[in-house]
Amino acid sequence: MAKKITDTKPLFGNRRSHALNATKHAFKPNLQTVTINGKKYRVSARELKTLKKMLAA
Repeated sequence: MAKKITDTKPLFGNRRSHALNATKHAFKPNLQTVTINGKKYRVSARELKTLKKMLAA
């Protein structure tokens, strides 16, 4: 199983209909599975982009 190394948590808000009814909604982080040095990790897409920048330099 991939280890989760991100600190990103779900954000909470409301879905709004045209009648302005409010329904609770969770915006979940975009977690991706990536292999680094033979180990699998789950990182957010934004962190993955930063990691790629750091490894390329």
